[in-house]
Amino acid sequence: MAAGTLLALLDDIATLLDDVSVLTKVAAQKTAGVLGDDLALNAQQVSGVTADRELPVVWAVAKGSLVNKAILVPVALALSAFAPWAVTPVLMLGGAYLCYEGFEKIARSLLHPRKRAGAGVGEHSAPPADLATFEKDRIKGAIRTDFILSAEIIVITLGTVADEVFLTRVMVLSGIAVLMTAGVYGLVAGIVKLDDAGVWLCRRGGEGQRIRIKQATGRAILAAAPILMKALSSAGLVAMFLVGGGILTHGLPFLHGPLEHMTDGLGGIGGLLLTGLANAIVGMVAGALVLSAVTLAQRVASRTKTAY
Repeated sequence: MAAGTLLALLDDIATLLDDVSVLTKVAAQKTAGVLGDDLALNAQQVSGVTADRELPVVWAVAKGSLVNKAILVPVALALSAFAPWAVTPVLMLGGAYLCYEGFEKIARSLLHPRKRAGAGVGEHSAPPADLATFEKDRIKGAIRTDFILSAEIIVITLGTVADEVFLTRVMVLSGIAVLMTAGVYGLVAGIVKLDDAGVWLCRRGGEGQRIRIKQATGRAILAAAPILMKALSSAGLVAMFLVGGGILTHGLPFLHGPLEHMTDGLGGIGGLLLTGLANAIVGMVAGALVLSAVTLAQRVASRTKTAY
């Protein structure tokens, strides 16, 4: 009897872990769009920091990111337990914010192209006089950015597991929080040190085929590092419209129904491309509308403040 109970318990545990594994994979795929933008933004945040302080700054931001998620995960779990009806509206707010952030970047690049010029990987700006204050400001700014992106990741994950039992929600949200933090900041640490690795390889002295290969690899890394940063930024921007537009499309029946009807006859790549295109269009339109509303509100507030 005891052996049967133990086997049943082990079977339940195995089933739970299998469900958690599958749902964590699904949630990771859905949050991949935010991940690309998170990588680019955090790598840019440490630009201008001296080379010997890059990793300590990344580590400080990573710890702040864990604190952010330690706040956000319980809030998300409480929301799903006591106000499950609010999950979809909150998820759609997160999607609308993603679209707004993406469209705001496009508008800023078109209207203020010079402001986009900045230091990338391997292009460290001259350090300021007060390095300690500069580092603290960079860390605080990166943690604030991480809080917004982490909230989006947690809300998207919550939408994936909203119908699951409470324990599954806890494990999936906690797993995504840890995995995303380790993945993002591990990659950020690697990205910001790419130029140092390239310089080290280029400076290898000696003769022979191996040395020449190492030096050529170093030059290739130095050439590829800025391209990688731009590619990450572009991929993150596209993904913001795809993910944000997808959230909005799924949450609005008058959009979701017609899109499903259009893709019913299409299979495989054709259906995926049409769905992605529709989500991107919805995302860009939503981003333009939200940006217009925010800009209008800011102008009204500014005029009201001036009047008084």
